[in-house]
Amino acid sequence: MKIEKNTIVSLRYKLTDAQNNVIEEPDAPMVYLHGGYEGTFPKIETLLDGQDIGYEATIQLEPSEAFGEYDPELLKIEPRTRFPEPLEVGMQFEGVPDADEDATVDDSEDGEPLIYTVTDVADSQVVLDGNHPLAGMALRFWVQVEDVRAATDDEIENRHPEGGESFSFGMPNDEGDDEDEEFPGGALGGDSTGPRTLH
Repeated sequence: MKIEKNTIVSLRYKLTDAQNNVIEEPDAPMVYLHGGYEGTFPKIETLLDGQDIGYEATIQLEPSEAFGEYDPELLKIEPRTRFPEPLEVGMQFEGVPDADEDATVDDSEDGEPLIYTVTDVADSQVVLDGNHPLAGMALRFWVQVEDVRAATDDEIENRHPEGGESFSFGMPNDEGDDEDEEFPGGALGGDSTGPRTLH
């Protein structure tokens, strides 16, 4: 069966930077619903469209085709008193806790709250970065198609493979509702044992 709209694709992949330094090489394949459901980057879907099991290729994505350019305006310094303790570099928060009403900069363009990563902690201040960790980077993906099958009606209606609600291959999770349930209080933590993502 060839990859086409509304097929479920199992894909092995290796993600490296432009200098071939490995960023991620998972043991298990990732599974996504093919056909414009934001399960992977559009350029990768275009590459895989019409391919069959066993197909492999390497493709480079520029920042604009992956996680976007780095935006220095998404770097924020906040009082440490706004955050729970213990506070560590690498922790993530949705928006900024107890932000003032007029602090609407916490929302991304599509109205979803941004995820901020703690990049530095001082005695009285915390440095937060709202950019994706891979923003501004050209990325290379090696991909190999392991399996292709027709999607079920439920999978098409839900826009993702069965059991893969929060899996996103190299894509920020625009849904947001799964994370709200898994991480009460807005703290996302750095040691999630949920489905593998790149964010």
